[in-house]
Amino acid sequence: MSIVIHHNPGCGTSRNVLEIIRAFAGEPVVIEYLKTGWTRGQLQALFAAAGLTPREALRVSKSPAEELGLTDPTVSDEVILDAMLEHPVLVNRPIVCTRKGVALCRPSEAIFALLDVAPGATYTKEDGEVITAP
Repeated sequence: MSIVIHHNPGCGTSRNVLEIIRAFAGEPVVIEYLKTGWTRGQLQALFAAAGLTPREALRVSKSPAEELGLTDPTVSDEVILDAMLEHPVLVNRPIVCTRKGVALCRPSEAIFALLDVAPGATYTKEDGEVITAP
């Protein structure tokens, strides 16, 4: 099974996760979801596999979530999902799929759980921070 990353190249966390995958597992399938958009079935399957609700996967910072009223706790998951289809930037990233599972990899260290990485292996992120695999 190929590794798939739903990636936003403008996001530092997403770039770091992509480079960690490349360093420890090879070249993944990269889906730039801001260009391709989402389908309802795709988001529902990803969220179910990752154990997330649309609200938990909602990107609030640097997105129109607040201005669209999506941060109100009374807004349903279906309304959030509809908004994510219309505004792909509302989906937090990166979401990574491997044979070990699916996860929203924030912080970037979360990717280690989805890869076969030796405990103690290190990676230097683009900002110079060194992270260590558990």
